[in-house]
Amino acid sequence: AGARGRAHRHLGMSTDLARVGGRQRTPSRPGPGPIADDLVRHLEIVLQRRASGRMPGDHRGLGFGDGLDLDRLRPYEPGDDVRRIDWSATARSLVPQVREDLPDRQLTAWLLLDTSASMHFGTAERRKADVAEGVALVVGRYVARRTDRLGVIAFDAGRPVITPPAGGRRGMLGLARALAVDPGDAVDRVTAVDPAEPSSLARALRTVAASRTSGGLVVVISDFLGERDWIRPLTDVVGRHSVLAVEIGDCREHELVDVGELTLVDPETGRALRVDTSDRRLRSAFSDAAAAERAAVASALRRLGVRHLQLTTDGSWL
Repeated sequence: AGARGRAHRHLGMSTDLARVGGRQRTPSRPGPGPIADDLVRHLEIVLQRRASGRMPGDHRGLGFGDGLDLDRLRPYEPGDDVRRIDWSATARSLVPQVREDLPDRQLTAWLLLDTSASMHFGTAERRKADVAEGVALVVGRYVARRTDRLGVIAFDAGRPVITPPAGGRRGMLGLARALAVDPGDAVDRVTAVDPAEPSSLARALRTVAASRTSGGLVVVISDFLGERDWIRPLTDVVGRHSVLAVEIGDCREHELVDVGELTLVDPETGRALRVDTSDRRLRSAFSDAAAAERAAVASALRRLGVRHLQLTTDGSWL
């Protein structure tokens, strides 16, 4: 209780979010732990890509944009968008005039949060879902501090739950609603997933790619387990946005411990497998396969120019 009290004092705005989310803190669902306010205040996320020659955010971008403030009027030239013609200025000068506005300063951030059943797993200090919650709170606070817009897409084995981008308190409340869905609840309602269907992460990325929001920041928080059918839609996203991939793992996903025979169950499909962890060759093969899978994910993200951050359930994730 004392630790939770200290954590709440450090959380500031995040404390209210944790309370609104409705998460009950128990030993099996401990939450993200203390979030040091001074570290969050010094957090800066560098946007790597320019979109249409401009970068929305704290500072005015280069060139001209879709803002509401007029920069200048100039005569129409072949190839200009006719929707930018200022008809009042055209009537005064009797020459078609095109309006050029200052780029919008406001950043639109998309937070893609994995709430699938595999995020309930954790053998160290907390579950993967608890680390994901902490990262989401930090990113949400960062966006709110800049008075920018935050959109949230919570995805699991079913259809993603989408909260459209909103600024200020509305954006933070959308994040709170997404955090109210605990991946542990999905363990009790396991359903078989059609392997022909694209993963929910792929569908979430397609939603962002199809959105009409200006180029900004996309943060993907997931364990990136399973099929890598998200590579193609992620390619469409990185063409317009700066993307940060936060991969959350657990040490027991990378190596097995010799504890004799175990029955392992996939929480997302219900598939069970009986294994003998005392077999040294099995443990070695498991470690090699896990390392190869993580390397393949890192390689795919690196080829796309995506910032890749790896966190674990052990130690201080922040």
